[in-house]
Amino acid sequence: MKGERIAVIGAGPMGLGVAYQLASMGYVPVVFESDDRIGGMTATFDFGGLDIERYYHFHCISDSAFLDVLQELGLQERVHWVETKMGYFHQGKLQPWGNPVALLMFSGLGPVAKFRYGLHAFLSTRRNDWKALDRLEATGWIRRWVGDEAFEVLWSKLFKYKFYEYANSLSAAWIWSRIRRIGRSRYDLFHEKLGYLEGGSATLLESMRAFIEKEGGEFLLGMPVERIEITDGAVRGVLAGGEFMPFSKVISTVPLPCIPAMIPGLPEELMQMFLSVKNIAVVCVIVKLRKPVTENFWLNVNDPAMDIPGLIEYTNLRPMGGVHIVYVPFYMPGENPKYSDDDHAYAERVTSYLKTINPSLCDTDFVMTRVHRYRYAQPVCGPGYLDTLPTAGLPVKGLWVADTSYYYPEDRGISEGIGFGRKLAKEVTA
Repeated sequence: MKGERIAVIGAGPMGLGVAYQLASMGYVPVVFESDDRIGGMTATFDFGGLDIERYYHFHCISDSAFLDVLQELGLQERVHWVETKMGYFHQGKLQPWGNPVALLMFSGLGPVAKFRYGLHAFLSTRRNDWKALDRLEATGWIRRWVGDEAFEVLWSKLFKYKFYEYANSLSAAWIWSRIRRIGRSRYDLFHEKLGYLEGGSATLLESMRAFIEKEGGEFLLGMPVERIEITDGAVRGVLAGGEFMPFSKVISTVPLPCIPAMIPGLPEELMQMFLSVKNIAVVCVIVKLRKPVTENFWLNVNDPAMDIPGLIEYTNLRPMGGVHIVYVPFYMPGENPKYSDDDHAYAERVTSYLKTINPSLCDTDFVMTRVHRYRYAQPVCGPGYLDTLPTAGLPVKGLWVADTSYYYPEDRGISEGIGFGRKLAKEVTA
């Protein structure tokens, strides 16, 4: 019914996509967000006078849902496409990466390993059907294609220092989608093109928020939902801030492991499904420097002294007034003891890593450091992952639940979140 108030839990890209679509169709979304700002993992913060994301984001030319919303909001002129570079720090030296010439010149691999790696990347980029990969385990799939040598040099560190004990429990379809997305950001074999928004993600997020509010929607920030009330198999409303608010439809976009505590009345089978979803946490160190570390946007790292698979030199994509911003993410299961290390310990490790990669850096080049943590940064998508998920529409009248794992096999991202959210809103109101 047009004009109906619908609760949306979570103001990340998916929640904003849901609310944006609902508002555009004449419904009244009421968005509950536990944080003091919108955006989720795309939220921005003040970094010494710079308004930037807590966690790095970039855009690919294949991000259709993102580009559609920009067009609808009249923001298409504020996205800029930049030819970026990749590098590889291996055997104690910085090497070019990301194109056929760099692969041929790369020291650390023999010619057969280079050929097999290049062929696998090429075919993955051009592949469209992922169903045959759905039930395959990713490390075995990659190793069969590229061989042991290329796997150990180019892939093993990524799996080890992002997924730890889950490294051998990932779907080949999920890994393939990551290869394809980056591969399709190339406008030819030798050049990669990525995008950024003037003003960063906040440009889009705040424009979506303004549209939603203009159409009558509401945002309740700093307002976590304590419980979704259910009676006789139907939603009655939500309890938030100690107050009950009636709704006949509720859409949750928060991480699935949060659902059992928020909806204690669900059937036990559903509870176990939600609790069984594993997630990787992230500790992201952001450094402001007086000079660049490298000329690359993305730098892969394979060094025995560094417990990271890579780093992102953000200002080599989006210039920020002469300062240089580097994101160094440490991914790990949230139960890993390292997740509890204090911010200072992480900052010291990153300072050491950056000085190793660029020995010309000195202490005076480091202007400011911030550390952000997110417990549910990346769902662990194993073989046959879709079979483990319930449908977003639960067997409770008026209740829908989804999170970033529902993008499978696509990785989490702004475009994927907005696109799925808009699709979910249409399903809810059908």
